[in-house]
Amino acid sequence: MRKKNDDAPAIAPLARPGFVQVRGAREHNLKDVDVDIPRDALVVFTGVSGSGKSSLAFGTLYAEAQRRYLESVSPYARRLFHQMPVPEVDDIDGLPPAVALQQQRGSPTTRSSVGSVSTLSNSLRMLYSRAGDYPARQPLLYAESFSPNTPEGACTECHGLGRVYQVTEQSMVPDDSLTIRQRAVAAWPTAWHGQNLRDILVTLGYDVDTPWRDLPKKVRNWILFTDEQPTAPVYAGFTPDAVRAALKRKETPSYQGTFTGARRYVLHTFATTESASMKKRVARYMVSAECPLCGGKRLRQDSLSVTFGGMDIADLSRLPLERLSTLLRPFADGSAPRNARAAALHPEKTIVTRRIAEDLVARLDVLLALGLGYLSLERSTPTLSPGELQRLRLATQVRSNLFGVVYVLDEPSAGLHPADTEALLTALAQLKAAGNSLFVVEHALDVIRHADWIVDVGPEAGEQGGHILYSGPPDGLRHIEASHTRRYLFAADPPAPRTPRTPSAWLRLEGVTRNNLDRLDIELPLGVLASVTGVSGSGKSTLVSQVLVELVGAALGQPQVAQADEGDEPEHEEVIPTEGRIVAGMEHIKRLVRVDQKPIGRTPRSNLATYTGLFDHVRKLFAATKTARARRYDAGRFSFNVAKGRCEHCEGEGQVMVELLFLPSVYAPCPTCNGARYNTKTLEVTYNDKNIAEVLGMTVDSAAAFFADEAPVARSLEVLRDVGLGYLRLGQPATELSGGEAQRIKLATELQRAARGSMLYILDEPSTGLHPSDVDKLLVQLERLVEAGNSVIAVEHNMRVVAASDWVTDIGPGAGEAGGKVVFSGPPALLAREKGSRTAPYLGKFMAAKS
Repeated sequence: MRKKNDDAPAIAPLARPGFVQVRGAREHNLKDVDVDIPRDALVVFTGVSGSGKSSLAFGTLYAEAQRRYLESVSPYARRLFHQMPVPEVDDIDGLPPAVALQQQRGSPTTRSSVGSVSTLSNSLRMLYSRAGDYPARQPLLYAESFSPNTPEGACTECHGLGRVYQVTEQSMVPDDSLTIRQRAVAAWPTAWHGQNLRDILVTLGYDVDTPWRDLPKKVRNWILFTDEQPTAPVYAGFTPDAVRAALKRKETPSYQGTFTGARRYVLHTFATTESASMKKRVARYMVSAECPLCGGKRLRQDSLSVTFGGMDIADLSRLPLERLSTLLRPFADGSAPRNARAAALHPEKTIVTRRIAEDLVARLDVLLALGLGYLSLERSTPTLSPGELQRLRLATQVRSNLFGVVYVLDEPSAGLHPADTEALLTALAQLKAAGNSLFVVEHALDVIRHADWIVDVGPEAGEQGGHILYSGPPDGLRHIEASHTRRYLFAADPPAPRTPRTPSAWLRLEGVTRNNLDRLDIELPLGVLASVTGVSGSGKSTLVSQVLVELVGAALGQPQVAQADEGDEPEHEEVIPTEGRIVAGMEHIKRLVRVDQKPIGRTPRSNLATYTGLFDHVRKLFAATKTARARRYDAGRFSFNVAKGRCEHCEGEGQVMVELLFLPSVYAPCPTCNGARYNTKTLEVTYNDKNIAEVLGMTVDSAAAFFADEAPVARSLEVLRDVGLGYLRLGQPATELSGGEAQRIKLATELQRAARGSMLYILDEPSTGLHPSDVDKLLVQLERLVEAGNSVIAVEHNMRVVAASDWVTDIGPGAGEAGGKVVFSGPPALLAREKGSRTAPYLGKFMAAKS
């Protein structure tokens, strides 16, 4: 056992039995920490953003639990798991098996739904198979026949997608006034491949210089829809006349080219390409419509002919879970009216109906308790927030009746209204009462106050973090001066109340209809910091992040196109129409800026430095050095995405994949550049004694000191520090950033631009993933935007942000069908006294503590 330092952090004295003992944890920024954590308790890991709490909870404890479990699994089966790296730790004793419930975006396929994640759809299919009402003389269908994801159940026309896709002349040739040479056939690829196809048409004798609309229909149809693939000589760069002359002279061509019709190119590319961007591009030329055979229900006709409670399984799956529970409950408790003759003929059907309905209702009750009653079983997971998805998985665990497990949760309160947080705490208490341990990474003070034990990590973020400041019962934290959590948990220095601004103008919307908003008329304030509140599922995100973004964007000529995730298929991009219009206020808005939590990039090549633009300035500084000028290196030489500067072995990745056959593939630092990403010659160039790889390895805080005299770089770094991201490395891959971090990077990118005024900033829960001290930093930056003459509208659950707002619009009063209305609009102090608002009691409690 190592000797402890004299200045060791405060750790309450513990007995060994009943504790998980961690010794020498060094994962990420953890500083060789020792800590003992009780089992069979709700343990909350706290600390500022980037302090190291996730490195301890997930990177160390969960990773080690997973490693030990996988050692008992066959090497071949291990490949099926997403394995975390082996943690940097000396020893962990007393660690039970662990289940991780992390924040993550939904599956990138619409075939994954609320029903499949919760497994409720499986039970519902069994209910229809065994207890459904069949038409006369129809044979029994097995459960698989009620799934659109199986050959037995999928509609034969749309293959279980609910939509059919066609490639039409209008979709492939959007502007028929153009000639083929002017790229009238937009569906064809750009660059060389497209030019090649046009050159082949010239050789084949087609007119490429007449407007498309003036070409004979027979010619247009062949170019677009033929499945023939003739090969023809290509004379690159020749005019049509020169091509004809060359053919007559039998001149040797540049090469032989093969023609592909536009429809064939689109369908073949979509079906075979491994490039997400290419797939997305060709999908634009495919027109979707509701399947005429199944009416969008995705199932075969014989499956849809079976009913239960008077509804087919597709209609039942579209009901909000709350209504589904109400429909099934009479069957579960036996109070539903029975057909005596049918019951006599099939007594087993009555028993099966009750048994399956009981199970469904019991599992639905957990989902309702977690505030998810507004969702439907058919809701696809890509449309769920990370918080909703995590609560879905949590509900499944509550019903699993596991015993002796450690549940490791990542901010389960994210995206939750305080009213829903109470339901979450009840679910966590159920898991604990069943004999399990709960290790929760959390910023929400309401959750922290319910902890049996707190592990506070810090004191600051990044390199200044990674120490255990305190490990013990909550009350003991009040004596730890270095803890930022202590100041907020025990309200040692509450902020002074502020006088809200008065809106300078109003943005009026009328007749807004989308999701649960029905012909809503609403006024939103401009020239202030405004929050839109309401319980989860009330309609606030629909109003702000969808309707407002689309209507304002359209009015400004900034169409907001939904970005598909990698792997998305066109059927997942079905556009939900928005009804409604802006009737006043647009004259006060010059530009719309949407700051959401989508990733800033999908590969490790995208990072904080490249996204914010500061890397462009850094590369110019390196290119201006004496060594670089002597070697004639330009700024491109210092990009790891350019062949001339990057390491040839790893192609700028900094790591190489090592295939281990039956074990999962692992990534190791590139043996040539040792993870630096650049070749030796590039690394020989230094700026203030640092090469480009060493600069990318700096944190924002350390880089701010290093580039203090370089105004453009210093400005970017200062803004990143202002939004609480000083702990991130400049070259930190986008894939390692949380949604909250990505959102703050986007905000910092906007803040570093010159403040022009009259801009509308729309933010979706900007406090997600933030410690209260970081929320205060964020509010300072939002205030700066408003002071510069801009408007900020944020969807928010955090009462700290709501109380600091000038104006609050509360949507509700409930979720789903019980929401979608304006409950209140006015200053926070007045909302706190509003009787019909579910936000009011929590805001009132917070504001009372402040004053």
